[in-house]
Amino acid sequence: MSDRILVLYGSYRRDRLGIRLARWLNAQLNAKGCDAELIDAKAIDLPMLDRMYKEYPKGEAPEAMEALATKIKAADGFLFVTGEYNWGMQPGLKNLTDHFLEEWFWRPAAIASYSAGRLAGARSNSMWHPTLSEMGMVVISSTLTVGQIGQAIDADDQPQGENGAALTRAFPRFADDFLWWVEAAKAQRARRDPPY
Repeated sequence: MSDRILVLYGSYRRDRLGIRLARWLNAQLNAKGCDAELIDAKAIDLPMLDRMYKEYPKGEAPEAMEALATKIKAADGFLFVTGEYNWGMQPGLKNLTDHFLEEWFWRPAAIASYSAGRLAGARSNSMWHPTLSEMGMVVISSTLTVGQIGQAIDADDQPQGENGAALTRAFPRFADDFLWWVEAAKAQRARRDPPY
């Protein structure tokens, strides 16, 4: 059975460039034999957090939230693709994740960040690590960072130039690390129920 991976992306901007990275990563994971699906926060369009999924009576959560909860619970791992806004994390992706909590538990997460500048979303990347950890995920130490996203991946989602070449070189090790943890957590969950 293929590893079920959700690739989560959160920009709501009109001229989104990070979606190219999210689509490329999703395609690369599928090429490695995973069952990867891109979850686009803008397309799902959950409202600003008022009530978490678990706070709705059973069967009364909005349809989009219910569908996403089902996908999160069925996933073996999560890849968060995040931009950096004013040294911080993307509000769209943070809002999407905050609608859920226990649904994320006991699965690994990986982080890929990007920005228009040279720092490649590194500050956002480092903010996501403790956030995802607090949400019950095991966050792998390997990360991907892509600077100058507009030049690094073309309109057909293909890496180009120096930053695109760096992404292509870095992805195999990143994916191997992530998928090792996906397999380890999957095996442990099959062997023993989580403690809570």
